[in-house]
Amino acid sequence: MDNAALDHDVVIVGAGFGGLGSAIELKRQGLENIAILEREDDLGGTWYVNHYPGLAVDIASVTYSFSFEPNPYWSRLFAPGPELKRYADHVADTYDLRRHMEFGVLVERAEWDDDAHHWTVHTADGRSRTARYLVTATGFLSQPHTPDFEGMDSFAGKILHTTAWEDGYDFTGKRVAVIGTGATAVQLIPEIARTATALTVFQRTPIWVVPKIDFAIPKPVQDLFAAVPLTQKAARLANTAMLEALMVFGVLHFKQAKPGNKLAALLGKAHLRTQVRDAGTRKKLTPSYDFGCKRPTFSNAYFPVFNQPNVTLQTSSITRVEPDGILCEDGRKTEIDTLVLATGFNLWDTNFPAFQIVGREGRDLGAWWREGRFQAYEGVAVPKMPNFLSLNSPYSYSGLSYFTTVEGQMKHIARLFGELRRRGADTFEVTEDANTRYLDRATRALDSSVFYAGDCASSRSYYFNQHGEATLLRPASTLTTLREMDSFPLDDYTYA
Repeated sequence: MDNAALDHDVVIVGAGFGGLGSAIELKRQGLENIAILEREDDLGGTWYVNHYPGLAVDIASVTYSFSFEPNPYWSRLFAPGPELKRYADHVADTYDLRRHMEFGVLVERAEWDDDAHHWTVHTADGRSRTARYLVTATGFLSQPHTPDFEGMDSFAGKILHTTAWEDGYDFTGKRVAVIGTGATAVQLIPEIARTATALTVFQRTPIWVVPKIDFAIPKPVQDLFAAVPLTQKAARLANTAMLEALMVFGVLHFKQAKPGNKLAALLGKAHLRTQVRDAGTRKKLTPSYDFGCKRPTFSNAYFPVFNQPNVTLQTSSITRVEPDGILCEDGRKTEIDTLVLATGFNLWDTNFPAFQIVGREGRDLGAWWREGRFQAYEGVAVPKMPNFLSLNSPYSYSGLSYFTTVEGQMKHIARLFGELRRRGADTFEVTEDANTRYLDRATRALDSSVFYAGDCASSRSYYFNQHGEATLLRPASTLTTLREMDSFPLDDYTYA
């Protein structure tokens, strides 16, 4: 089919930072007929969906942003959530992306037509559209997990999920339960504890928490960043170097750098000891798995909450939810009127991919991943999936800042589409051999990581899929990732 007969050159699913970055790069490559389909009512991805009290980025703002579009006006080192949403709006406006966006559009499936060499994308409104290329930018944390405890439907009080927050909800005088102690809960719990009459935190797995060195960025510093961008680049480089030390040496090279990992764990334990008075509570809050098995977080406000008389930590498993409370295995019933679900996201069952994708020879991507091994060449391409790029894929997440991942993928897109132009081709597909070699290399590299060389048995980490493999992270440093994405062998793809 001629490009002119297609509805779009490319369909991008998702208008978070991944969707924005891929759209910017594809426009640089000369593709203008782009449709960005977003199920929500606005752009920004997680920074639009999440707006619970205490929301803030958990990576320093100078690093959690596009390197080519710095924001000199972050109010704090760890910017609050609304500033990230405003930054997403700024990026969309600066690069003229809004005109490509359609909101409230839920993609249900996409199918490759091998005769016509295009994708057909089907949406929940019954519409279908054709495109030469398909990009999924649906995010890693985009499919909320709601626990199915017995009796959940019988609860007579208020239920709030952190991804569907009611702004302005007042916890004053409320008896509240929070289920979950991940990074979201660490930010939210101190806010609820300020006003709730009683707060019970139901913890299944404790989280490693280290001190948060956060401060307001003075206006003169912001002005300096704006006037002399090189100063902000230096701050970004310094912060990235610290993150690299934590990620590469403490997590990816655990076997070789175990003392560094143990030092990070000691820092977390010391932080806990100085902030929580009761020894029994400290023991419950201390992870039994190695640092890095699941994503750690930063906070100075989380641990002190458990010194407050109105806060209780419950570690017994939940048996069932009743109309007026929660019953646990230890026989204790906690009476509540408000239930907050900080239960995270379902990555591996519904997120990879976020909708049905059927490629060449009928390969169903979701079924292929779940029945075999999760895999993607350079974290972006899959055999038998022509003209398809998946930004949130196995072995794609690089470093601790999502922007490392996105910018690496932008480099990959630039190199790939440059080769398409050089050949006068419009179809690409990664070879089975190249994919297998990348999978083998990534698997070998991860043998030294904390996931396999450390003790992660009790972590219940979303880094691990249902096969017990840690296939989320790309086992490489930021510099290595960016270099590889800009220099992969061009004959790892076939072209037509």
